Amino acid sequence: MLTQTRLAEIVAAAREADITVATAESLTGGLLAATLVQGPGSSAMLQGGIIAYQNSIKERLLGVSASLLETQGAVDPQVACAMALGVCSAAGARVGISTTGVAGPEPHQGKEVGHVYIGVAFDGEAKSYEYHFLGDREMIRMQATQEAVSLLEQVINAAREQKLSSDS
Repeated sequence: MLTQTRLAEIVAAAREADITVATAESLTGGLLAATLVQGPGSSAMLQGGIIAYQNSIKERLLGVSASLLETQGAVDPQVACAMALGVCSAAGARVGISTTGVAGPEPHQGKEVGHVYIGVAFDGEAKSYEYHFLGDREMIRMQATQEAVSLLEQVINAAREQKLSSDS
């Protein structure tokens, strides 16, 4: 469970590591950014977010390749990475977190309900993570949000440790 205390700790760690964050959300529809802003002081970390539910928005605002979306579909690890990198560029953030997947109630483009990719971009490099969540739409969206925050926390902690070791 994401408490305000944990979110405040994430924000403090991000500030200490000089990390700025932006979100690119399809599956979560803004839930990730809304969760992050619950942390006191989040304005020191969160640059903003783009809700890119439609592929045209993924292309136009996040720079995701139309051919990639056409050949792979929106629920794809490469798309998750492109979304995360695109939001970093759009918002001027060091870290971009993206969510794309199928919340249901029906499968989409050959992907089962609960199939989710979370993209994480940090200083121009991106990686995607694949999940298979269970539950209804709301549960899937909540689980994806919690995992995205957990991944963000891992990136912040790694950057903070790197900054601390280079400062000494």
